[in-house]
Amino acid sequence: MTSAPHPTPLTADDDWWRSAVVYQVYVRSFADSNSDGVGDLEGIRQRLPYLRDLGVDALWLTPFYTSPQIDAGYDVADYRDVDPLFGNLGDFDAMITDAHALGLRIIVDLVPNHTSSAHPWFTAALAAGPGSPERERYLFAEGKGEQGELPPNDWESIFGGPAWTRVPDGQWYLHLFDPAQPDLNWRHPEVRAEFEDVLRFWLDRGVDGFRIDVAHGMIKAEGLPDVGFNSMTTGQRQSELLGKGRLPYFDQDEVHDIYRAWRPILDSYPGGRMAVAEAWAETPQRLARYIGPDELHQAFSFDFLDATWSADSFRKVIDTALAESTIVGAPTTWVLSNHDRQRHVTRYGDGEVGLRRARAAALLMLSLPGCAYVYQGEELGLPEVLDLPDELRQDPAFLRTGESRDGCRVPIPWSGELAPYGFGPEGSELSWLPAPATWRALSVAAQAGVAGSTLELYRAALRIRHEHPALAGTDGITWLETEPGVLAFRRTAGGAELTCVVNISGAEVTVAGHGRPVVASADLTERGDGHVLPVDAAAWFERR
Repeated sequence: MTSAPHPTPLTADDDWWRSAVVYQVYVRSFADSNSDGVGDLEGIRQRLPYLRDLGVDALWLTPFYTSPQIDAGYDVADYRDVDPLFGNLGDFDAMITDAHALGLRIIVDLVPNHTSSAHPWFTAALAAGPGSPERERYLFAEGKGEQGELPPNDWESIFGGPAWTRVPDGQWYLHLFDPAQPDLNWRHPEVRAEFEDVLRFWLDRGVDGFRIDVAHGMIKAEGLPDVGFNSMTTGQRQSELLGKGRLPYFDQDEVHDIYRAWRPILDSYPGGRMAVAEAWAETPQRLARYIGPDELHQAFSFDFLDATWSADSFRKVIDTALAESTIVGAPTTWVLSNHDRQRHVTRYGDGEVGLRRARAAALLMLSLPGCAYVYQGEELGLPEVLDLPDELRQDPAFLRTGESRDGCRVPIPWSGELAPYGFGPEGSELSWLPAPATWRALSVAAQAGVAGSTLELYRAALRIRHEHPALAGTDGITWLETEPGVLAFRRTAGGAELTCVVNISGAEVTVAGHGRPVVASADLTERGDGHVLPVDAAAWFERR
């Protein structure tokens, strides 16, 4: 298969990713162009002007590769082609060309820890049998017990249950996620060479970066040692250690050799091609190891997403992230929601309270130095859909644990009074997951041009972020003294100042001495020489 001609780079700015706002597109839930109820690449292409007008710098696309779709495309059968569900390579080329013409960069999801069980390599491994070269590309092992009837160790799937499945010839294969997602053996040179070629394939098509799925998982400890506990033995799931402890199948030192081999490939292309890791590590110091001039450009900081709604929690997370950023010489990342986590409107209390806090959190995030990631629909104030019928849920984790990520994946509303709210072409009534009736008031059409709407709040904040000298760089922040429960910090550059104030105190506060307000998540009223900032609200003030 030949690659398309390499599109002209957007700019010569190799550092665009240091302060970019990246919009995560969950492809199947963004826009449907052909009335089949599933979002696709042509749908994204048609909606690119909306994203340009929103003010983001880049799009991160979830997997659109050939896949049985057992785990929404994170089970890849062909890393160099588009699944017909989403279009074809021509659709991808047209989309990226239009995106670049509009000044938008494209980041694609790369899934290197595992393939689909439908991948030709795995079907060949099953056919070849024990001891074959084909099985060496994956992690097959003999079982324990008199007849090998027990799994090789006590490792547990992130989706629940054992991380091993037995095949008819008696061997077991490892899958840290669904059985349809067998883990690759990253100590095998063919695996490493294959993915280096996959990187080049998409870089040649013009992609500007990669989000590395399970970036901490490719290398497993030698000998496949037991963890020592799992949900069957103690009731504690091994996944509870993510980000808190060490597991023999995550964050092994040897994983960094892979990224040191990838970085020269990225650097060999013009325009600042980048990679961001989805990585969980025991300590901030270990997470920082994924970032650097000889490895990846960024790693997601999930601590910000996990912060509780309190000034102390946010300040601790921000201080820690900025300190680590200084050490490694790379910008931090700020994330409030994504396709794997409950939407933050609901995490912060749901309803009016949750929305008010989510709007304030958006201004907090977008005023911090570094790179911000916005999950689709967050700019509309969408809550988690908590009442999806069980029979409609498609998350493979739901069948194993009863926990489902489908509620944050419901297709976003564009227009109209009835579901699916313009998700597909006019007249289309199909949607792979149903949107609730309350979303008619949250659609793009219902909020566009409406003063005070969440969509217009994001548009205003993103415009100011791009234009204001104090927010343009990646310099740090200066904390200001405030009342308890209030966060306030200042950013300065070129004689300009911008101050962000967030009120989490439980009572309204008067803010003075920071200049004029330029954007606020709730209405401000004047009081003396200052402005009254309501509870669970944030505002930016400027002085030039």
